[in-house]
Amino acid sequence: MKYSILIILTSLLAAGNIQIACEEYLFNLYPKNTDISMQILKLDQQVIKEVENQVKQKFYKDKLYYWTITKQDSTMAYAFLDNVIGKSMPITFLVILNINGNIINLNVIKYREAYGGEVANTTWLQQFFNRNNNSNYNIGKDINGISGATISVKSMSKGIQKITTLFPLVQSQLK
Repeated sequence: MKYSILIILTSLLAAGNIQIACEEYLFNLYPKNTDISMQILKLDQQVIKEVENQVKQKFYKDKLYYWTITKQDSTMAYAFLDNVIGKSMPITFLVILNINGNIINLNVIKYREAYGGEVANTTWLQQFFNRNNNSNYNIGKDINGISGATISVKSMSKGIQKITTLFPLVQSQLK
């Protein structure tokens, strides 16, 4: 019994730390007079199936945490938190899209693998800026690989593509 309570508390603390890390990143990125609010997007099974079939990567859960970024009652952007599996552990990342669905920023929130952490490098992530659901995400052709981080590069690229593919399908549901 004590062990299961410890697991639950540890999970809640870890989730809280992820939320804090996301919000710290967003608050540092946007000016002080910007409103940033978190919501949960429950994903419809048909939408999940459509996106997964197109991108060839599964969603980690059937919901996503996202933040709406507004200034003076006008939505500027949305930030989506997602996870992909690296070699064996989740990689937690944040994709920020403008209202047209173009990537305007990215950040790896938590990298848990022993190798391949170079996918968190700002220079590597910048190659995704301005991409959207119509962009190509082919490793080696459209997206630069990283020696020694092949699995992480593939997982992250597909995960980022998954968010841009999802966005036009759920944009009307976002607050």
